[in-house]
Amino acid sequence: MADPVDSGDELFESLRKIDLKKEEEKAKELARKEAEHNAKAQQRLAELIGTNSTLLVTISSIRLIGGAHTRRSFLDRLFNPLLSANRDRPYTLAEALNEVGSVATKLQRFDIFHPEVHTFIDRPSPTDPSSTVTDIDIFLQARERGRISLKTGTDLGNVEGSAYGNLTWRNIFGGAESLTLNASAGTRTRSAYQATFDAPVLSDPDTRATIDVLASSTLKPWASHEEVLKGAGAKFSWATKSGTRHQLGYTGVWRQITGLQSNASPTVRHDAGDTVKSSITHTWLADRRNHPFLPSRGYLVKTISELAGWGPLQGDVAFWKSEVETSGAVAIPIPGIKGDSGVSFTAGLRAGVLYPLAVGLGSETKHSRINDRFQLGGPTDVRGFKISGLGPRDGPDAVGGDIYAAGSANLLIPFPRVGKDMPLRLQLFANAGRLLALKDKKTSSESVYSTVAQLGDGIPSVAAGVGVVYAHPVARFELNFSLPLVMRRGEEGRKGLQFGVGINFL
Repeated sequence: MADPVDSGDELFESLRKIDLKKEEEKAKELARKEAEHNAKAQQRLAELIGTNSTLLVTISSIRLIGGAHTRRSFLDRLFNPLLSANRDRPYTLAEALNEVGSVATKLQRFDIFHPEVHTFIDRPSPTDPSSTVTDIDIFLQARERGRISLKTGTDLGNVEGSAYGNLTWRNIFGGAESLTLNASAGTRTRSAYQATFDAPVLSDPDTRATIDVLASSTLKPWASHEEVLKGAGAKFSWATKSGTRHQLGYTGVWRQITGLQSNASPTVRHDAGDTVKSSITHTWLADRRNHPFLPSRGYLVKTISELAGWGPLQGDVAFWKSEVETSGAVAIPIPGIKGDSGVSFTAGLRAGVLYPLAVGLGSETKHSRINDRFQLGGPTDVRGFKISGLGPRDGPDAVGGDIYAAGSANLLIPFPRVGKDMPLRLQLFANAGRLLALKDKKTSSESVYSTVAQLGDGIPSVAAGVGVVYAHPVARFELNFSLPLVMRRGEEGRKGLQFGVGINFL
């Protein structure tokens, strides 16, 4: 016979579960009714706007609710251009809502508010009842993000594992300024520290000024040394009306090639020691792809130009360095599948040249140094080769080159039973590349011309393979099985599995 106390406990526990279940059902029903109410309200609002889209309105005020730490002068630069007092004609209701929506989008892009920014419209008491123009007040409701955030974690990719810490202080002075402190330590990047202060200019999320300070120590086993960097820089970036982006920056950095291995080549030993690089850099970007890591249509064009040690820049090294990158993607229709099939073809091309300059007036032009030259090969550019596996070598060391060209072709196919909406693809690829050092000529221009001509002399190094691609929101992951098909003497291929993580793949 059951203990009456135990039976009573079981009864009360059963009743409690029944009550909880009823409360859960009530909560679900309330949530469903609220969702239906919101959907109907949105539908009524859309119908109301549709029938009154040509109604003439003036915006008398715009206010932000929830911006306690955002200063008024910062918001005035956003809001004042929309006020009808600063315009020579009234809006239509559709125009007013479109302009307010643009401002709400800008607020989201400053990264100081949560993504949801709600818009409310109020009509104050009319001062002129006979007027055919409606006066409205705009209220934007937002919720500020936490001003300080701390992240720690680990990274694994490109044959390196690391641990990192990141501290961000947002909206420091109430104008979307931010200070970011990064620290990391890993198997290849032994230590890296960086402090970056970033601020929008004139309340424009597309125009920004940045100042950064960095210190790092990185092992470079492919060239038998360790590189230590300490420096600072300043950047100014902006966007044009066509959507292209520019960045102009200055960097001053002290570099040290140290920690040479016992078998380091004469080239590495010759370049060991300290140098100071003082350079200005310009980056131009036009990105028309529909996805940064898994595009199915669109194109990208990017150029990077750097001038170091010339004229007033000073420093121990002088050169002109330029790179260009292009890529395009097209969707491939499949018979029997309506709309986007998820199958796409992408192709990319990169090329670069380093042109040595004289450090001072009257001095001779010197050969480039190993820490300024291009490196080619690895899971994020020419797959099927080891990191820096292509190009000139001196004994066991990859010493880099002054001119290169590389290209790839990729066919991306959705996995069966996974679907095209998942960021997971099967990849078939073929890529090729060639990296050369400048030939010794009477002048640097003759050397560049003859070396560029040599790029087309013979077949480049080629590899092909199959792999899996996963497009995470912050990076692209690839696991490929690669097979080198063409290699030159001394180059290092990578037959078998190769794992890569990055934001910029060839």
